[in-house]
Amino acid sequence: MKKKSNSKPLKICLLTYRGNPNCGGQGVYIKYLSKALSDLGHEVDVLSGPPYPHLDSGVHLHKLPSLDLYNAEHPFRVKKVSDLTNPLNMYEFITMCTGQFPEPYTFGVRAYNYLQKHKMKYDIVHDNQCLAYGIGKIAQNIVPTIATIHHPITVDRTEEFKAATTRKKIRKIKRWYSFIKMQKEVARQLSHIVTVSECSKIDIAQEFSINLSKFRVVPNGVNREIFYPVHNESRPENSIIVTNSADTPLKGLRYLLEAVAMVKKKQSVKLTVIGEPKKNGIIKNLVSELGIEDVVHFTGRIQNEEFAGYYSRATIAVVPSLYEGFGMPASEAMACGVPVISTSGGALPEVVGDTGIIVPPADANALAREVMFLLNHPDQRKKMAQAGIKRVDSIFNWLKAANDMVDVYREAIDGYRRSA
Repeated sequence: MKKKSNSKPLKICLLTYRGNPNCGGQGVYIKYLSKALSDLGHEVDVLSGPPYPHLDSGVHLHKLPSLDLYNAEHPFRVKKVSDLTNPLNMYEFITMCTGQFPEPYTFGVRAYNYLQKHKMKYDIVHDNQCLAYGIGKIAQNIVPTIATIHHPITVDRTEEFKAATTRKKIRKIKRWYSFIKMQKEVARQLSHIVTVSECSKIDIAQEFSINLSKFRVVPNGVNREIFYPVHNESRPENSIIVTNSADTPLKGLRYLLEAVAMVKKKQSVKLTVIGEPKKNGIIKNLVSELGIEDVVHFTGRIQNEEFAGYYSRATIAVVPSLYEGFGMPASEAMACGVPVISTSGGALPEVVGDTGIIVPPADANALAREVMFLLNHPDQRKKMAQAGIKRVDSIFNWLKAANDMVDVYREAIDGYRRSA
């Protein structure tokens, strides 16, 4: 049901420096938030760098081409040398060659130039965690601008520092995350920051030195067309599922693998990992060292329509992350009717609530203990699965998120007019 309002529909511009939903949570966020805003009757445009998002037919996409240097088909290479005659492209290429991550900065420049040139009359610009200097200039010179920060990226940097084993790796991490300084400066300039959980609000405020009064919490939704219970198959009794960026330390997959090795010594178990680890990477090597190659299966990238089927063949889902600003893998598993074991990292307890089992982060023993408990207690699994579905339906839906977001937009617009 659409939210009743006497206010006219808004013309909204969403910014995302990369938008393909297969590239991570930010792409998923843009895809479903833009559709929900459009469904409410607002006019929605998305400005995106490559890889471009897959948007609903009611949402307009404006492509801002870049060198796309992190494209898996041509990593760290330019398609045409002639592209480097453009000064911004040359900057992007040289900065990448030094080990830094230039995409947020260069996207900000392109977005600012595009909006200046085309003089589009937006009511609000909503940045999706780019927080580049160009975004700050849009806020100052063109149109009211807010941003979503999903979680403090400083947490990712800290965990990568912990995992680094050499000084060379530490220097590499410092160079890669050098964009954080820019993001902190720009975030402080904006009147409103949206984030997806109370935990993220507190952590971002502290890490970025932003007053809590600037924050508004709007939880993510779950797309029920993709994530839903499949009732025509019986679940196996010993199957774990995890969706994971396998080699990212923050996602904690190593601790789940260690737990599976412990469980395997005592009973039958199988782990399905939605994703693919790097060849000869930490995760691949760990699977071999633990002697669990026969019970661990990596699916590689799967299509959206396959998720419900994979979840239907799982006994339990585990979210082993050390930190999550929200925790979409938890809400998606719950929506599919799969009981969840999650760590207490970041906002995960907010998402899971009392419908799942919570264990400390980085604790393989606790994971193993709770995995064995749930594998051997089918009645408890059934109770948790039903509670999880109810929780998702009542709290985590995109239409509710869009309605709440529009309230933030109108508040930011009113504040902008009063200060003009």
